[in-house]
Amino acid sequence: MRLILPLPGNEAFAERLAEAGGFELGQVETRHFPDGESYVRLVSDVAGRHVDFVCSLARPDPGFLSLIFAADAARDLGAAEVTLVTPYLAYMRQDRRFIPGEAVTSRAFARLISGSFDRLVTVDPHLHRYSELAALYAIPASALHAAPLLAEWIAAEVPHPLIIGPDEESEQWVRAVAAAVGAPHVVLRKIRHGDREVEIVFPDLAPWQDRRPVLLDDIASSGQTLIEAARQLQLRGLPPPVCVVVHGIFAGEAFAELSRLSERVVSSDSVTHASNAITLAPLIAATLQTWEAG
Repeated sequence: MRLILPLPGNEAFAERLAEAGGFELGQVETRHFPDGESYVRLVSDVAGRHVDFVCSLARPDPGFLSLIFAADAARDLGAAEVTLVTPYLAYMRQDRRFIPGEAVTSRAFARLISGSFDRLVTVDPHLHRYSELAALYAIPASALHAAPLLAEWIAAEVPHPLIIGPDEESEQWVRAVAAAVGAPHVVLRKIRHGDREVEIVFPDLAPWQDRRPVLLDDIASSGQTLIEAARQLQLRGLPPPVCVVVHGIFAGEAFAELSRLSERVVSSDSVTHASNAITLAPLIAATLQTWEAG
């Protein structure tokens, strides 16, 4: 039986994962010494076990060393295999050197993870210019897709939806969600002028005035794309949208601002947030069960 070990802040997700997969839930003890250094202890016996550390990597820097120390301890204590289960995978943004001297952090981060774990499983990583995780990670890395779960939630909760993708990159998975729901879809065009300034170009929405807009995105960080799209939808006479995102980072006042413009804002539980309405634990548990069987 697999042993699920949560890092701090991931206990609730780890409990859902253990329950969904029929796995054992263990414990990791962490604290800080007076000088700020990390103390890590694996309370559960890991010898000979397949160990899955659960750690969503939203805002990863403060706890990252504890994660690496925990993985190293598991290997040193005789774990048969050490896996990182990270519903949200960080450091995917900087995938090339845009100006001289920049660190290509996506590659550096991947080397650190690949050197500490035997496997990686995540959900809808924001790949940008990478075609797949194998282009970055030197270990087996599984990228699962939340689209079926989002479609299931929309079908149950939103009558007569119009599925709207925020940019051309979203076309493929927005189409898949719309097909699963049995709803029409459109895709907007995004012109970014900076980290917090975007321009949205809309197609003709006149045929869909009787539909409830559902803005669908893989990640809401600054939230500016969704905020501007929600604002523009109302200016075009459509009702306030339902916003559905996989990864709800919602930096600063993003969630409050988006909520003012929306009927409802929901996210998966890849990042713990008040908007969480879609759980990823069964999706990840099914993959871990496949590995267990193999």
